[in-house]
Amino acid sequence: MTAIRIKPHHLIDIITELADPEVEFRPSPYGHAVHSVAEAVLADRDAALAMELGIDDICEPCKHHKGALCGDTIDTSFRPDAPESKMMWNLRIDERWCERLGITQGSEVTAREFAELVRERAGDITDIYREIPAERTRQRAEKLSAGIENFLAG
Repeated sequence: MTAIRIKPHHLIDIITELADPEVEFRPSPYGHAVHSVAEAVLADRDAALAMELGIDDICEPCKHHKGALCGDTIDTSFRPDAPESKMMWNLRIDERWCERLGITQGSEVTAREFAELVRERAGDITDIYREIPAERTRQRAEKLSAGIENFLAG
């Protein structure tokens, strides 16, 4: 079976959403595939994943995906040192997660192994999201911790 290509932060975001045990992943108006990738990972926590720092299986059908690029923008008004390009922002965050977790472009792990790595190595994530206000990152960290426990218990 082919591994699911996924950006580290995309899987982090999916797991973080699991802090709410009633979460439902739904199709997005952007057309990206968070909902279908989340369903696949939740249906098989031992699904093979290939870490991707470029366009992944979530990005592929998105209306902002243009060739090998993401054409989406982000609001940087509260983080002046963040790149305006969503693609560059995501790459920055993914590179930090890769360093923290000891993974690289193309690394293959299962969803369960990834969650265990995050549980063991995430630590204080304020330096990963350093451009974001600390209170928002603290809330994200709490949800991530709860999401990991829910994911691994499932």
